[in-house]
Amino acid sequence: MEKNICSFREMIKEKRMIDSMLALLQWDLETQTPRGGYKLLSEMIGELSLKSYNLTTSEKFLKIIQKLKKGEDKLDEVIKKEIELLEEEISKIKVIPPEEYKAYSELTAKAQGIWEIAREKNDFESFAPVLEQIFNYNKKLIEYRGEKGDVYSTILNDYEKGMDAKKLDVFFKELKKEIVPLLKEIKEKDRNFSDKLNFKVGKIEQKKFSKEILKYIGFDLDRGVLSESAHPFTLTVDKNDVRLTTRYFEELPFSSIYSTIHEGGHGIYEQNIADDIKDTLLADGASMGIHESQSRFYENVIGRSREFWYGILNKSKSKYGMLENLTLDEIYKGVNEVSPSLIRVEADELTYSLHIMIRYEIEKGVLSGEYLIKDLPKIWNEKMKEYLGVIPKNDSEGILQDVHWSCGLIGYFPSYALGNVYSIQILRAMKKEINIEGALERGELKEIKRWLEEKIHRYGKLKTPKELMVSITGEELNPDYYIEYLKEKYRKIYD
Repeated sequence: MEKNICSFREMIKEKRMIDSMLALLQWDLETQTPRGGYKLLSEMIGELSLKSYNLTTSEKFLKIIQKLKKGEDKLDEVIKKEIELLEEEISKIKVIPPEEYKAYSELTAKAQGIWEIAREKNDFESFAPVLEQIFNYNKKLIEYRGEKGDVYSTILNDYEKGMDAKKLDVFFKELKKEIVPLLKEIKEKDRNFSDKLNFKVGKIEQKKFSKEILKYIGFDLDRGVLSESAHPFTLTVDKNDVRLTTRYFEELPFSSIYSTIHEGGHGIYEQNIADDIKDTLLADGASMGIHESQSRFYENVIGRSREFWYGILNKSKSKYGMLENLTLDEIYKGVNEVSPSLIRVEADELTYSLHIMIRYEIEKGVLSGEYLIKDLPKIWNEKMKEYLGVIPKNDSEGILQDVHWSCGLIGYFPSYALGNVYSIQILRAMKKEINIEGALERGELKEIKRWLEEKIHRYGKLKTPKELMVSITGEELNPDYYIEYLKEKYRKIYD
């Protein structure tokens, strides 16, 4: 058994090395690769992805897993969980022909460059053929698995175990029923809080402040880095090498503040994974929904609170001089203004999930055959008008605004909405144990970080989302708390 465990650990190490190399290539692709280098880098990603595929599905690996399972009672919980996750992964990919696995990896690497150029040039037609290939591949990869039922529900379950389209339909229907009337009430108030926040701050000043913000909330810049990209993201090579990106608009300085805090939430989660699982397959978030709960918790629950700005105001004023003329109340209301917007990542808390609903409905429609790729700009604009009352002037601020589909992340968007729900349920549990408001006012965010590390971060994938939520809150995912939170918060802000 000891020999088999050693062999298993060696193969896991090899797999993690390949995955880390893939992560570095992905980082390079999205931050600094010149356009002339997209093709070669895409091919490199394809080759390494095939190497990972061959290792994971190899006869040698499968035999070691079977040998370990025979002595399962002698294995610790970490190896048991790794084997469980591996068997799930192997069952999904071994049915895919190797050449198609490689081709899809190359396609999604290449697609990101095509998307970026298309967005810059407002040219959906140049991106449409690649997007169609990506959706078709997703359907085909699920068909290879031979799973019965709705294709989209199978994809959703891959990101969030136990989730399907029926459950999301119920959640979004309830959210729409409660939020749309409240949004209408707020719009009738016709109050503009954010104008005072739209002053100009140079990119260099924003970069410096973004790093200070990261340190302030608890991200360790000795084990991480902040760079710039067309769409903010977090990428982990290892818990001691966590890479974040943000983006800067000189006329909208608060945009970089909140995208930085959001990605910082992801990064803190990765850095806090326990050392005893850091070299295992469990060194990752419990699910994409749980991961998004941490980024949304830091961005909204912490970053948009009055207490957070009370604690950081002097530091902020020294960086953004224009804040000297604003009161704490003006800043708080400004960063929480409800204003239906075109861009998801700039959306306020109340309307944010409506953006997710639009993407969710489009993904379902394309996968079911109801929508054609060529019609998506028109469908997008119609849904934006219906749910948010705004219409994009062009595809760059409409259908082309997100990078996710070009990465092959079909079915990922609902993770953001689930993350919102998880974050508020987690907030309720945290409030019973620590004085969050007091910690924020004193600028002592370590107490909050320690609580999250103890209850969530350190476990990585060792616990499922359901197990985490039950252990923290005493119940499974409950959307009611999120809806009540939104109603209470925004009714108070808008009197």
